[in-house]
Amino acid sequence: MGPSETTAEPSATATVTFSSGRLAPESPPPPPPPDLRLLHFNDVYHLDPSSSEPVGGVARFVSLCNEYRDGEQFHGQPELVTLFSGDVFNPSLESSVTKGAHMIPLLNKIGTRCACVGNHDLDFGVMQFRHLTSKCDFPWLLANVLDPALGDGVPLGNAKRTHMITASNGIKIGLLGLGEREWLDTINSLPPNLIYRSASEVARELVPQLRADGADVVIALTHQREPNDDKLAENLGGIIDIILGGHDHFYAHSLINGTHVLRSGSDFKQLSYLELRRSTSSDRRWDVDIWRRDVVKAIPEDGETLALVDKLTARLKKSLEKPIGWTAAPLDARFTTVRLRESNLGNFVCDIMRHHYEAECALMAAGTIRGDQIYTPGPVRVKDITDCFPFEDPVVVIKASGKAIWDALENGVSMYPALEGRFPQVSNIRFKFDPAKPPGSRILWAEIAGAVLDAERIYVLATRGYMARGKDGYDSLLVQPEGGVCEEVVSEENGMLISAMLRQYFMSLRVMDRWSRWGPSLDRHWHRVGSGVAKSHPVVDPTSAAVVEESPSSPAGGPGLSRTDTRDSRESWAEWTPTKLRDRRSSVTPLVENADNDTDHEDAGDDSSYAQDVRDVDRELRTMRRVFGKWCRLAGVRGQACDSLPDGEGAVAWTKAISPKVEGRILMVGDDGKR
Repeated sequence: MGPSETTAEPSATATVTFSSGRLAPESPPPPPPPDLRLLHFNDVYHLDPSSSEPVGGVARFVSLCNEYRDGEQFHGQPELVTLFSGDVFNPSLESSVTKGAHMIPLLNKIGTRCACVGNHDLDFGVMQFRHLTSKCDFPWLLANVLDPALGDGVPLGNAKRTHMITASNGIKIGLLGLGEREWLDTINSLPPNLIYRSASEVARELVPQLRADGADVVIALTHQREPNDDKLAENLGGIIDIILGGHDHFYAHSLINGTHVLRSGSDFKQLSYLELRRSTSSDRRWDVDIWRRDVVKAIPEDGETLALVDKLTARLKKSLEKPIGWTAAPLDARFTTVRLRESNLGNFVCDIMRHHYEAECALMAAGTIRGDQIYTPGPVRVKDITDCFPFEDPVVVIKASGKAIWDALENGVSMYPALEGRFPQVSNIRFKFDPAKPPGSRILWAEIAGAVLDAERIYVLATRGYMARGKDGYDSLLVQPEGGVCEEVVSEENGMLISAMLRQYFMSLRVMDRWSRWGPSLDRHWHRVGSGVAKSHPVVDPTSAAVVEESPSSPAGGPGLSRTDTRDSRESWAEWTPTKLRDRRSSVTPLVENADNDTDHEDAGDDSSYAQDVRDVDRELRTMRRVFGKWCRLAGVRGQACDSLPDGEGAVAWTKAISPKVEGRILMVGDDGKR
């Protein structure tokens, strides 16, 4: 039986994914109660429901879990066993702050009994993964990726190879965890010299051991694409009863060589419920019945879970006001800049994207940058990053021809001077365009890495998943799975959010109160990234004076700031100078990175009044920007970014300050007076 991806309309009731025939009402006698009851889910990221069905949301998901665990119709039957196939600690805007810690109470509340390691569970490094999993009420498995530094045959991150669960009626479930090689190659924060072994080879070794240890049913928890799960089932000839997969974000089921291959959607929007009965047939061990449940709006939200989410997000919101970095230069995120010309913020982010993935070049649609303001010199807060880069499609890496990149640049400038989000921001690319020419023929010349763009050559390009799906007219970058010609190197399932990249980049610049589980692998990676980015955007080292005069509990600002300086009245225009505004933002202490986890830690001291003062300033500045922006349009006045801070003023004690530059990457006929 071939794969069957489910495309039916979402339903509040269970729909049959696979029937063994034992439950048919016309076949007396009635079927016996199941011998095993399983619940499966995979790839969950967002706590809140979405706007379209199935809406998902963790509170509704928990309601369904409770129904299958405690529902009256299941009384007298074996207890539910809940299994998870990886990807929970990232990516989301929340995890860019908490480093995945906010998901642990929810996984435990769901009643998870065992999990497979997913690629995004390692995004914050192996040390953080080990810390997070130590707080879980269940083990994590990954049998075929070994770290020699931990010992002979020890899996990455000290995960387990196998696990045995004894169901409430005594039936033993043998579990093994398997991952694919492809996603290992996309994670830059892994230890060196990892050993990858074939999933099929490892399964052939471990399944007989599980059977010998008394396993009545053997289940592989995997985190690999559907073709790799299908190949696993084909290679093993039925020695595994069920493969519960993750990594893909759709719902699908196959029966291959007597092995059920199942993936259960994503993002708390679907789950699978399975009943197993000992088979009366000689050609199989178990009769399996599978139902799909969609998490639709009609399902009530679990009150306890809503309260837990409120508690987690309330702590999260406190972190949003905290500085995580410092800029000595104004960061120009105005639409009138990023959608019409080169921006220092666009350059900076594209450079981080390129160096993070060691791509040859990067291209990002300017609509990615949503701040529409100048972030003035001073603290860079968590809120600034999440507001400016709110999209949750990750950075991807593709192989694209020079012709495809040329066409992408043509598309990017095709609607100039309209403030279109398709306008390109780039890294390691230079080009010149003439807006007087017809759309589609405006690019005059283009270079990559200082050499003339070669239409026939294949380049490795970092971009957004949004663009690799051909959105905003970027058809030339469409990847093969979407019907295009560009080859995926790092897919959306494996990519990292821009907000998470920026979070880790700023973390790497910390010189005081640094994250305790940063780890050598992350340190090596971000040192390389930082060195590459600094070639275009130098960092400002802390001055000795700043280090003497500040401490981690002091304000985030420059030398000599006192917290009382931030309480000045705003009744006088003298209090709205750049220095005074910077002082107010500096009144909130930096986010403490070495706490056990950011969601549980309460910073020393009370920042609440200072944070409220900053919020009030932000609100009033937004109003001023709207009014002044309208006046500028009517008066024909164009604003400009302020100057960077002088060297001494741009230094703080707790971190290196960034100073992004404009380098002449995007040139336009008319800007230099020449045609």
